[in-house]
Amino acid sequence: MNNLIKRLPLFAFVLAAFAAFAFTSPKNVGEFGQSGGIWYDVTNETPGPTSYECNNSPDQTCLYDQAFGMGQPLSGSTNKLFVLHDEDIPQAE
Repeated sequence: MNNLIKRLPLFAFVLAAFAAFAFTSPKNVGEFGQSGGIWYDVTNETPGPTSYECNNSPDQTCLYDQAFGMGQPLSGSTNKLFVLHDEDIPQAE
């Protein structure tokens, strides 16, 4: 019993560390769109006719918070299609 009581602080530390990772949401990394199977980083781009647009399209999603299918759709970008106008926008890494 004494052995268990001595290990309680360690158990509490491990439980706190687990809770810190389990209940913390990741920050939005950026804005990413996919066109022709290629992911583009549009975080610092302004949408428009010279860069990219999100056109209405059912069952499509325009922007995600992470590239390569690892992210979640950004608010307001569902039912929209990512259309790339500027080929110089950097590809996601």
